[in-house]
Amino acid sequence: MKIRDLEQGKKKYPDVKFLTYKDRKRILVTGGAGFVGSHLVDRLMMEGHEVTVVDNFFTGRKRNVEHWIGHENFELLHHDIVNPLYIEVDEIYHLACPASPPNYMYNPIKTIKTSTLGTINMLGLAKRVRARVLLASTSEVYGDPEQHPQTEDYWGHVNPIGPRACYDEGKRVAETMCYAYNKQENVEVRVARIFNTFGPRMHMNDGRVVSNFILQALQNESITVYGDGTQTRSFQYVSDLVDGLMRLMASNYSLPINLGNPEEHTIMDFAQIIKNLVGGESRIVTKKPMQDDPQRRRPDITRANKYLNWEPKVPMMVGINKTIEYFRNELRRSRHSERNFHAPDYFQV
Repeated sequence: MKIRDLEQGKKKYPDVKFLTYKDRKRILVTGGAGFVGSHLVDRLMMEGHEVTVVDNFFTGRKRNVEHWIGHENFELLHHDIVNPLYIEVDEIYHLACPASPPNYMYNPIKTIKTSTLGTINMLGLAKRVRARVLLASTSEVYGDPEQHPQTEDYWGHVNPIGPRACYDEGKRVAETMCYAYNKQENVEVRVARIFNTFGPRMHMNDGRVVSNFILQALQNESITVYGDGTQTRSFQYVSDLVDGLMRLMASNYSLPINLGNPEEHTIMDFAQIIKNLVGGESRIVTKKPMQDDPQRRRPDITRANKYLNWEPKVPMMVGINKTIEYFRNELRRSRHSERNFHAPDYFQV
């Protein structure tokens, strides 16, 4: 009787694809409990691979991947990649690093260590086990760009001692190390320069434009725009980014590739879009501009289109509405048992 009761309460998992030993890969995702990492983990798990997530939970959360805990193809390691890691893998998606300004400015030394020492450790692991490694770099390597839109050949315009330098320069050095390991040790590397990304599982108070505006609008607080709001950003939905990362990993192209949405909006326009979609009584207010805040940001995705056959598919309004709904559910939670599980678009639970 007790055994039957236990079996009835057995955890159910999404139905994953079965791969034979020839096709199934052992894949490491650093930062896999974070916003982007958890969506990538969902895709890799659904495709039938064995996935190991490594996270120190500085910005990642266990509940982003809790629906896989206990699955035979999934493993979660609480580990800081500033320290070496010794496991057997075929591919490494290296996403670990705080990516929003409040988080990476909170501990700039830790941010630099994660970008540099963490990348060295992942490249060292890739060298030992002959794995391919994909670095999640960033559009911040272009700094406050003088070229518009930004192509991968542009070297950037970065303040090396400014408040954002710990992230910007950390990622620039990480890219340098990838190509040094590629040249000297024949490590297979892929580099994705990721532009602004949004979607469910964003941290509520991570300080990014999308989460800030949605949260403020839902709570009828003032929507704060830093500067006059004429600075531009290009926003892509998270499922498009995950698709691009997986295509890049599977490709034979080893130079950096921009992954972003070339549809450009001013920050003020975006604040108005959020205000209109959420409704409520929020007012848009302007504050003193942030130091070294890039004035224009838009990717040239010619390279991604040519070599990966990739371009964003999810319309911005569709993505924003999904994100607003996620945040609305998040604000409604009053007990731990009230789950706000986002079933990704690529599977139904």
